[in-house]
Amino acid sequence: MVSINNLKVEFGAEPLFTDVNFVISPKDRIALVGKNGAGKSTMLKIIAGLQQPTSGEVARQKDITIGYLPQVMVLSDERTVLEEAETAFSHITKLKEHLDDLNRQLSERTDYESEEYMQLVEKFTHENDHYTMIGGENYQAEMERTLIGLGFQHSDFNRPTKEFSGGWRMRIELAKLLMLKPDLLLLDEPTNHLDIGSIQWLEQFLQSRANAVVLVSHDRAFINNVTNRTIEISCHRINDYKVKYDEYVKLRAERREAQIRAYENQQKEIADIKAFIETFRYKPTKSNQVQSRIKQLEKIVPIEIDEIDTSQLHLKFPPCLRSGDYPIICKDVAKSYNRQIFHDVNLTIKRGEKVAFVGNNGEGKSTLVKCIMGEIPFEGELKVGHNVQIGYFAQNQAQLLDGNQTVFETIDRVARGDIRLKIRDILGAFMFGGEASDKYVKVLSGGERSRLAMIRLLLEPVNLLILDEPTNHLDMQSKDVLKQAIRDFDGTAIIVSHDRDFLDGLVEKVYEFGGGVVREHIGGIYDFLQKKQIESLSELGQNMSSSGSPTATIKPADNKKTADNNKPTGQAADKSSEKQKPQMSYADQKAHNKLVRKAEKDVAEAEAEVTRLEKIIKEAETILATPEGARDSQLLNKYFELKHQLEEAEDRWTTLSEELEKLL
Repeated sequence: MVSINNLKVEFGAEPLFTDVNFVISPKDRIALVGKNGAGKSTMLKIIAGLQQPTSGEVARQKDITIGYLPQVMVLSDERTVLEEAETAFSHITKLKEHLDDLNRQLSERTDYESEEYMQLVEKFTHENDHYTMIGGENYQAEMERTLIGLGFQHSDFNRPTKEFSGGWRMRIELAKLLMLKPDLLLLDEPTNHLDIGSIQWLEQFLQSRANAVVLVSHDRAFINNVTNRTIEISCHRINDYKVKYDEYVKLRAERREAQIRAYENQQKEIADIKAFIETFRYKPTKSNQVQSRIKQLEKIVPIEIDEIDTSQLHLKFPPCLRSGDYPIICKDVAKSYNRQIFHDVNLTIKRGEKVAFVGNNGEGKSTLVKCIMGEIPFEGELKVGHNVQIGYFAQNQAQLLDGNQTVFETIDRVARGDIRLKIRDILGAFMFGGEASDKYVKVLSGGERSRLAMIRLLLEPVNLLILDEPTNHLDMQSKDVLKQAIRDFDGTAIIVSHDRDFLDGLVEKVYEFGGGVVREHIGGIYDFLQKKQIESLSELGQNMSSSGSPTATIKPADNKKTADNNKPTGQAADKSSEKQKPQMSYADQKAHNKLVRKAEKDVAEAEAEVTRLEKIIKEAETILATPEGARDSQLLNKYFELKHQLEEAEDRWTTLSEELEKLL
């Protein structure tokens, strides 16, 4: 589909990468990895045709469609959310306008027997069939499902895009890209502005509905769930692994060990040759052998070793005063702006606990953090415990750095004791290695400033850490360093994050924000996600009927607005109602189980029929998309007959599923 041949990119005299060769095939799911600055984003731009390489070529299959989502882009302010999303279907709306024009012409003409009229009828029929085939009748439902999957509410659809933050507007661009269903999707950090629910929805979309995908992401869980191939840019070249990221990490470690052994052997060989040359350089009897050794030395190609893995670097927070037993206590805390953000928040965080704040964007996670920090007023009682010293990281913390200091000076001023000897190593772990440490803060990008603010926080004596999206500008190795530092931290930590891999094994309690309330979940992040998935299964039938797609179950479950967290949930109510059911006799239970097995078999057969018809229809659509297929009226009639059969099969599956649910 896309072939990259002998690619070379240079900036000045320094090569970014050289001699790059790989092929992207249909249904490939590729993670493009490498340290920051290795050239991942540049590679995506070259594949998309937005940037030209120094040499080499990118051969693209004829008529291939490519969709590219950059990290930053200029967005329109002139439309509503729905209008902006609808631009992805401009080809459909133009065709609809053309059909309306043809229909108008047909209604105005009276020469029903003329050849021109019949040609017009034939043209309208052909265009209308094409309109139906490309989804002209249901694209609006597809558009709404995609926007909702990415976190928008129906009430957002008619709001101007200029009312939304940059992150939400990037979601609109992502929705447009997904709805176009290009042959190749190029995604540069697509999860940076998504919450956990939206990331899970995007994962399922890419797994089941996307064609080929090449993505750059620092979200390890996301790329593990989506990709099946890992291309690493390292030492100006690429290494292609036909495995998921976690398996790649193991293989990369093995390869690096082999490189180190080969490098050490080569260095020993070079040292031996040089020693021989130095020893016998001035002995005439050995001149031929010395010249031979010199030529041998010149022919040696130095072995390069992949960038040193700094994830093993251990940081430890400096000692601090012991805080009280309960650093944070909230009683009936509420906050509203134009709407109620949350109400009746009651939570107690004990000393030493590490907790996560999760939920959709806009549900109040950062708002509650600002209440704790005393930055905004609120209702209710919020108590910060005795001797609590807070270390707070938010995106705006980066703006408080002194622009006239260098990166090294910024850290040198807060480092104490033995840590001063490791400043260069610490800066390297957070992507400020080499000359980058001598840059002035005022010339750093927003992401670089955020990383620098994070390093400075790690070196300050605090006993309560509050981190608001700390991983947005960190690569995987830097996240590992930060995660280990928080693990070893003997104080209390509140972490607002959507990065599941970062939170995994780090937090033991999750506070879920949604629908104006905050719910406490004991356990880690995957315990919480598993529980939410189980709860959402009970809503599957309802979501299917309301949205027409099982993907609607990705939305957060149990979004009811209630101030009473002690009321039984729907799941608990179901369990209590089950207890009240009369006990069946053995014979009745046996007969019931037989009915259940038959119903399950019928549902499975109906589902298989739906899958079979969908496969045949997809094959027919592929043929109809060609010029020859579009002219095949017999195939077109068969296509519409299959669509009708599919509707009947889906109705049968729905009916049987409902009957099975009643039996259960």
